[in-house]
Amino acid sequence: MARIAIVTPARAGTRNGNRHTAQRWAAHLRAAGHRVSVDTAWNGRPCDLLVALHARRSHQSILDYRKQSPTGPLVVVLTGTDLYKDLPASRTARRSLQFADLIVTLQPEAKNKLSRKFQAKTRVVYQSSDASVRHAAPKDRIRVTVVGHLREEKDPFRAACALAHLTGDIEILQIGDALSPEFANQARQHMKRDARYRWLGGRTHGQALGWIARSHALVVSSAMEGGANVICEAARIGTPVLASRMSGNIGMLGRNYPGYFPLFDERALSRLIKKLIEEKKYRQILKRALAVRRHLFAPSAERAALARVVREALARPRVESRP
Repeated sequence: MARIAIVTPARAGTRNGNRHTAQRWAAHLRAAGHRVSVDTAWNGRPCDLLVALHARRSHQSILDYRKQSPTGPLVVVLTGTDLYKDLPASRTARRSLQFADLIVTLQPEAKNKLSRKFQAKTRVVYQSSDASVRHAAPKDRIRVTVVGHLREEKDPFRAACALAHLTGDIEILQIGDALSPEFANQARQHMKRDARYRWLGGRTHGQALGWIARSHALVVSSAMEGGANVICEAARIGTPVLASRMSGNIGMLGRNYPGYFPLFDERALSRLIKKLIEEKKYRQILKRALAVRRHLFAPSAERAALARVVREALARPRVESRP
């Protein structure tokens, strides 16, 4: 079995998507018999394979690894902002992909953002969820939940803004740490303006899953998303998803998913929420559309896809690639 080093820019103990991915992948690979380390930077110790999450933020680790091991197997994982924000502007992000033997994206639409030479060595690994709770929305009110850190890429307050176009007993519940004082202040201002909006701040993973299960819908309003794991969780739980129509969400939910709204459009989102409230048939359509993709987000599917990537990376002919 191989010695595999995983590097992620997210520190241990943080509720960051990259950290969750790194820890989950490490567990899958250890279960397969590999020796796996997870660090924020490559520690310089010899390994049979380096898996680097985030092309720009892990670039120094990639560079150090390539200097020490010019033919060593290297997998670079595009997780979100590196794909949609950094690659067009960052030379270091593009160099990371040049050094990679394989590139991994978290959903298939991401490949369309890459040049042909990079597409040829790109593989897809959907993230997974082992959520055991099941959908059980409250009967006394309509609850819509938003889960994710409050930061610009998430367009976090789109659901809160949609309340201005909705009447009745509806609750928008927001879960996630504010990554700046400005976002915390905006959340408090939304709570002052409309008592139907509640920001709970950061919660444990288990608590977040519980709120998703006890909601009529999950809203994913991101402007930039590599492959939101919260979509995997909602699909496994059975909670309908209303999502912004952008590449990362389309890659997770499929091009014909019936729950999209245009980016930054709270009026369109409010219409979908209203339709969800009033039309039982629409709720059933959303649940069926999610159910047909549920298998993609099973832990066994992620484990198998990751194993294929590792086997291929270790078996590829060694071509020297020096910085």
